[in-house]
Amino acid sequence: MTNSPPTEAFIRDLASRPAPAPLRPALVALAVAGAILAGLALFFALFGLRPDPGAMARPVVAAKALLPLALAGLALPLALLSVRPGARLPLWPLLVPVALAAGLFAARLIDLPPQRLLPDLMGQTALACLISVVTLSLLPLAAGLALLRRGAPTRPVLSGALTGLAASAGTAAGYALHCTEDSPLFYVSWYGLALCLASALGAWLGHRHLRW
Repeated sequence: MTNSPPTEAFIRDLASRPAPAPLRPALVALAVAGAILAGLALFFALFGLRPDPGAMARPVVAAKALLPLALAGLALPLALLSVRPGARLPLWPLLVPVALAAGLFAARLIDLPPQRLLPDLMGQTALACLISVVTLSLLPLAAGLALLRRGAPTRPVLSGALTGLAASAGTAAGYALHCTEDSPLFYVSWYGLALCLASALGAWLGHRHLRW
């Protein structure tokens, strides 16, 4: 018979290990923002900004960047809050930029003649937009999830989805400075689809990698 049961030895081994580094919200925010900026800097170096930056002064065009930026600013704090056990998550503020985007979409839809709807919706760069935003979101998503593992995520799917939303919305806000597709039919649809895909990917990765 051994002097100590295996369970006691296992407990002592766990107790002797160094405690994991605590979750630092500021570090997560900086990592996600830094990864977004790094990816966008490379993208702009390769493909540049839009040739008519003055167009961003028009409210409907500015909304293309400001609405996803607002969504990112709301989603990232919620992602950080979601890894605190028992914390209440007020998700309703996310609906504000979504509702504003839906309003712009509806206004444009009503304003256009039927023969213009499909060209306005598809634009010239729909696939490039979708691929660019999702791809550029991968690094900040990975950085955010890696750091969120230091918390105590009891809602890993939600934490992952919010991280994916924050990463992709921040990326979309920057991508808007390159994109010349200024119709709300286009950017609400394709930016929105990119954000949904990145959020779904974040939810899946959260389920796999943020579980205790």
